[in-house]
Amino acid sequence: MRDALLTPVRRFPWATNVTLYGCLFAGGDFVHQCFSRKEHIDWRHTRNVAVVAFSFHGNFNFFWMRFLERRLPGNALQMVLRKLLLDQTLAAPLAISAFYTGVSVLEGRDDVLQDWREKFLNTYKVSFIRKFD
Repeated sequence: MRDALLTPVRRFPWATNVTLYGCLFAGGDFVHQCFSRKEHIDWRHTRNVAVVAFSFHGNFNFFWMRFLERRLPGNALQMVLRKLLLDQTLAAPLAISAFYTGVSVLEGRDDVLQDWREKFLNTYKVSFIRKFD
């Protein structure tokens, strides 16, 4: 059973990564709405989050991590810290920005940078701190 599940994952790592990102982002949005909203789930927002995750985040992170592993191979402490530094200084701001602006574009907002201006710094700080917990 385990091999039946892992064979496609190993055979199609890109598709697996994109699918996991889309499902995790959509699931995370759904759970967030369950805990913060009173009556109704905004399925349109969940769809928009999934679209951004499927179209950008899954692809970007798959190729970014592959690039890091090829350019900085190994798992020695120094190499891991280099990868972490590059990830937090280059990839994290881009990924956070793509998320907030992408969802805003899909929702048809007049000011697509409003969420980014309001939430970017806090999100970046939290993502940075979480890496060192």
